[in-house]
Amino acid sequence: METTKSHIALLASPGMGHLIPVLELAKHLVSHQSFKVTVFVVATDHASLANTHLLQSPADSGDLLDIVLLPFIDVSDIGGPSVSFIVAIVTTVLRSMPFLRSEISKMEFRPTALVVDLFGTDALEIADEYNMLKFVFIASNAWFLAVMLCTPEIDRKEIDEHVKNRMPLHIPGCKPIKFEHNLDVFFMDTNDPFYQGYVEAINKMSLTDGILVNTWDELEPTTLKALRETKKVPIYPIGPLVRPIEKSVFGNEIIAWLDKQPKQSVIYVSFGSGGTLSAQQVKELAWGLELSQQRFVWVLRPPTENDAAGTFLALGNGSDATLDYLPDGFPARTQDRGLLVPMWAPQVEVLSHPSIGGFLTHCGWNSTMESIVNGVPMIAWPLYAEQKMNASMLTEDIGASIRVMAVESDAAVGREEIRSVVRKILVDRQGRNIRSRIKELKDNAANALAKGGSSYNSMSQVANICIQHLKTKASGA
Repeated sequence: METTKSHIALLASPGMGHLIPVLELAKHLVSHQSFKVTVFVVATDHASLANTHLLQSPADSGDLLDIVLLPFIDVSDIGGPSVSFIVAIVTTVLRSMPFLRSEISKMEFRPTALVVDLFGTDALEIADEYNMLKFVFIASNAWFLAVMLCTPEIDRKEIDEHVKNRMPLHIPGCKPIKFEHNLDVFFMDTNDPFYQGYVEAINKMSLTDGILVNTWDELEPTTLKALRETKKVPIYPIGPLVRPIEKSVFGNEIIAWLDKQPKQSVIYVSFGSGGTLSAQQVKELAWGLELSQQRFVWVLRPPTENDAAGTFLALGNGSDATLDYLPDGFPARTQDRGLLVPMWAPQVEVLSHPSIGGFLTHCGWNSTMESIVNGVPMIAWPLYAEQKMNASMLTEDIGASIRVMAVESDAAVGREEIRSVVRKILVDRQGRNIRSRIKELKDNAANALAKGGSSYNSMSQVANICIQHLKTKASGA
């Protein structure tokens, strides 16, 4: 391998929601910049991950993309199944650091830059050891990034007002955070080790060479302007980065079923790689879909009580074909207009299909980007993390979705509400208006990625920084 080519290392934290955008960033660096890229993958489920195609380098990447699965990390000692997925991720990544350091130290041609996500900031000291550039990749939106960067500077009295009196939390230059957005970090005690770790991670981010974020200038102009004006750290909007359509999927039974349906007639229902619902909520959703009398594809997972992120760290496409948690007779009554898919579906291929008319989604940012890129209007049903912020943005600011609402904040969303929003998005005028707006966003996103577009230019700036750094190292400066 020639030493004049920039070599970028990326670290992917556990969870499909983290792994997929990191892999897309890696492929983008290979295909658009001809960089050598190594992706280090931290995973809690090696067996399932090995059964997916995700760790296979694309055929057109040649020898430019390497994917390295770091050794398995056992975190069963930190609380068992009841431990939160955030704690599991943080602990897994931290315990993976010696393996990452070892892998980098063995490289004949070490990376020019290291790119980590929010959970990987402990790895930045390894970049310092080997004189590498340091970047952070936020696979979410600029509003969430702004909230993170401002957290250490927000007066604790303001946070207490937000938590205790449910007052909006003001973020400089950005939309305020409502109490309903419910970011867990604001409910932590400042002496909590995980709160302190969160603040430390943000401080480390502020000292990097830049933050890459999976959005684009035209989607969040006000927030990005505010972030740039603070001048804490360079911000590079490089999105939307989404997984491309795989032709090999066409022949899949889901695609075959969609081929038989009328254009824009099907609602796609999926809560991402990690989202789960309670048993009561699964039944209400089933009844709502049936009452809507509309066609649907529903990716089902067994219900989980009191854990909306119940499968976040589970990987692969396992199945649970029993479906005994659905209302009696539901599969038979809806078989002429509905398709039930246990556990997993090829989401990008489904969303790109012309028969899809709407997407009932948990509002994870990867799913949001995939929906926009494919021009599919959304029904926002957020579950955890920053998803309530995403839902607010999509519904109130961007005009790309409608929002499901429970009668009471802690209650299940009722079947009548579900019936209503499904019909609104597929049949009623409101859905047509959102579809028109989504078409604008789809074209807008494509323009951002095209040569000369805002995201194309941002990525080119990052590439030039890496190239210049390599030249400086080569000259011995």
